[in-house]
Amino acid sequence: MKQETLLTEGNITTTLFKLAIPIMATSFVQMAYNMMDMIWLGRLSTEAVAAAGAAGFLTWLGSGLFTIPKIGAEVGVAQSYGRRDMKSARDYVSHSIQIVLIIGIIYSLSLMIFKRQIIGFFNLDDPEVVKMAEDYLFIIAFGIVFYFINPVFSGIYNGSGDSSTPFKINAIGLVINMILDPLMIMGIGPFPKMGIKGAALATILAQLVVTIIFIRLSIQKSELFTDIKVFRMPIGRYIKRIFTLGTPAAFQTTFFAFIGMVLARIIAKWGSTPVAVQNVGSQIESISWMTAGGFSTAISAFVGQNYGAKKWGRIRRGYRNGMIIVGTIGVLATLLLIFGAEPVFKLFIPDDAEALKIGISYMRILGLCQLFMAVEIATGGAFNGIGRTRPPAFIGILANSFRIPIALILSSTRLGLDGVWWSITITCIIRGLILPTWYVITLRKNPTEDVGMVHTREEALDSC
Repeated sequence: MKQETLLTEGNITTTLFKLAIPIMATSFVQMAYNMMDMIWLGRLSTEAVAAAGAAGFLTWLGSGLFTIPKIGAEVGVAQSYGRRDMKSARDYVSHSIQIVLIIGIIYSLSLMIFKRQIIGFFNLDDPEVVKMAEDYLFIIAFGIVFYFINPVFSGIYNGSGDSSTPFKINAIGLVINMILDPLMIMGIGPFPKMGIKGAALATILAQLVVTIIFIRLSIQKSELFTDIKVFRMPIGRYIKRIFTLGTPAAFQTTFFAFIGMVLARIIAKWGSTPVAVQNVGSQIESISWMTAGGFSTAISAFVGQNYGAKKWGRIRRGYRNGMIIVGTIGVLATLLLIFGAEPVFKLFIPDDAEALKIGISYMRILGLCQLFMAVEIATGGAFNGIGRTRPPAFIGILANSFRIPIALILSSTRLGLDGVWWSITITCIIRGLILPTWYVITLRKNPTEDVGMVHTREEALDSC
């Protein structure tokens, strides 16, 4: 085992930063895929942005499904590394890949078969927007397996303490997407003008390249991927463990996406422009939650390895240091969204006065909850690291379930459309207050200092 993969030793803050920065960069790369699409589609038309936004909810919904093997691999590999148990780590790798391939194929076929009914859910009143959304979704469905498996590979590497490799590979995909987007959307050079279809095609081609590189490098990474046989019969206890770890987070993400779809349906009664604004605004806001998500994954891997080694004192100090870092990120995100709303939004939809007015209001209202969101997301990673994935899911689902009634009530007042944005901010603040409190209480029930190491796979599975 290489020394640099161990997170159970060394300076905590330095270790977190070294692990988190590539993960955050990877998150920004993944976010930039959609952001590039929005920038170029925004120059095509507001309708194209709205169509991509509606279809994009389905990739968001799908991300809940690949969260099962991703979290399972991330936590399972991290805890196995903490116990110095490479056999268990490899078993988590092979079973996670098996699961994501099956889920990806089923979801891909579902999107292709039911694309019309799915887009019809949004009640979009513009036939042109509906047609573009269906076209975009159909093409994306062909590449959904690549979209699913790449985060699982990233989770495997992150759990082993190697966060730089996923960043480098995903960065290559982003460069390809950045090159292909304007060529295929606008019809530059040898490419015909494909509009929204070009955006979808550029994305899946870039994701395909990323998958190919992951596979090639993984074959060469003998320590973690030795004797990985995807088509062998699975072992029941690993399948159960992966689903136990990943299902709460997956259900939370899926439910979150569903709530977003319902809110988009509510927003659609004001026309396609607010739908486009919500899509663009969420891409801008994702700068903060992707950054916090990077630290969440780093904290998960850090806590996971130290949990495997039973180093509770190090877990406590790691969480404390992590909260200071993400708290700073949250404050900076608040300042950006509130004071930089107009110039930032203009980068995406520069020539639509109505969209700009709505977008500025969206960003300033959402800016108020960025600190709470960052703290909540990072705390979720800490819970994942100790194998307790249910509390973040429970709080997330419970708080987000109130978004719809709050949105309906507030939007029927003089707040109008702003009432929908306030429903997001209010529930976000609630999550950011409750979950960290729960984690602190959980830590107090465990030893305050290091107590030794779990040595066997059976003991580790029984203790979680």
